[in-house]
Amino acid sequence: MNAPVSQPPASLPLAQLLIHAAAALQAVRAGRSLTDALARCPAPARPGTQALAFHTLRWLGGAEAARARLVPKTPAAALDALLLTALALLWPGAGAPYAEHTLVDQAVAAAHQLAGRGAGFVNAVLRRFLREREALRLALQSDPVARFNHPRWWIERLQRDWPQHWAAILAADQQRAPLWLRVNRRQGSVAGYLARLADAGIAAQAAPEPDSDAIWLPEPCPVERLPGFASGAVSVQDLAAQRAAPLLLGAGLAAGARVLDACAAPGGKTAHLLERADLDVLALDSDPQRLVRVGETLARLGLAARTVAADATETAAWWDGRPFDAILLDAPCSASGVVRRHPDVRWLRRAADIETLARTQARLLDALWPTLARGGRLLYCTCSVFRAEGQDQIDAFLQRRTDATPLADPPAPGHLLPLPDNQDDRPAPAFGAAGDGFFYALLEKT
Repeated sequence: MNAPVSQPPASLPLAQLLIHAAAALQAVRAGRSLTDALARCPAPARPGTQALAFHTLRWLGGAEAARARLVPKTPAAALDALLLTALALLWPGAGAPYAEHTLVDQAVAAAHQLAGRGAGFVNAVLRRFLREREALRLALQSDPVARFNHPRWWIERLQRDWPQHWAAILAADQQRAPLWLRVNRRQGSVAGYLARLADAGIAAQAAPEPDSDAIWLPEPCPVERLPGFASGAVSVQDLAAQRAAPLLLGAGLAAGARVLDACAAPGGKTAHLLERADLDVLALDSDPQRLVRVGETLARLGLAARTVAADATETAAWWDGRPFDAILLDAPCSASGVVRRHPDVRWLRRAADIETLARTQARLLDALWPTLARGGRLLYCTCSVFRAEGQDQIDAFLQRRTDATPLADPPAPGHLLPLPDNQDDRPAPAFGAAGDGFFYALLEKT
């Protein structure tokens, strides 16, 4: 299934946007995140550049394979990035946001600005690609990287973990991520906010799950258009991520209960906990700069928590010895479940990263468990679809800790895949807007 692609926001001539998108792609191929690359982009060009970069990264596997067939000798890095950007935009079935002749013309203009004599080369390669496009696509069907636009190791891991669903997961990664909102129940209800959206001319639907704070917008819009966003009436948070707070709170914690959010940045789950209950929350994160975002998030929502910058595994440096009633461990992970939102992740990760991350997750679990009170609960979650970061991790932890018991009330959903029919055995939403890929395990200390 092909991802719907809308026209990138008009900001600069297409040739200029292609130059910026190619620079972003070049940065990702050099190992930098797309977020960092876009931050270096001039503000007027950022929206259009992001749209083109997202599209390119979703179809990069096919573009690289086609370029290798058309140009056996790899061009210079900047020119190669521009060529790959144009090829991804022209890829069959990718839903290019511009007419073919416009893309070729503007790619040539961009090449002229970048490399002068490279313009003729880009023109020749792109026109040959258009002539041979269908034959190239068919010839590359046997190449899984070109066909599915993910690294080979990623595809093979999904095939092992999800033999019935791997192809659907890869196809879902190619889609535009749905926009989910979280209503701040301290300021109003889902029904009330739906009415505010309707008054603002913004189409929306409530999530089908009981006691949910989630609203889906079929058409994304800037947060500045959302009624009451600046004053904290609503936040942007995916449906799957919104499961954390109600799972951890369960039947309820006593007012003032001590809760640790162990990897808190950027603060969405911290805020959701405080929106739903009166808690004494410690928000911990190892990155002081990311922790600033937690404070900003809470301030916008009119909430408060203690924030500490520290490595969660070094408990002697930050824990006062008083046990926590509940712990949320949203552990660092591959982010393989949120590739729709971060299409650069699949190209930045390496196979060895999964084992490294799994070791980090295990260290966090082992370090934090002693800080939990007897009878308390720990919610472990990752935004990953890989079993090594989900069920395999918890199975291994349960082998190490005889005082840890999986809770059945409420039941943790385990692995959630980014598919419309994977809603924890509840009816699939009629609108088909699935949440991100996630894993949840709720444990009680006995």
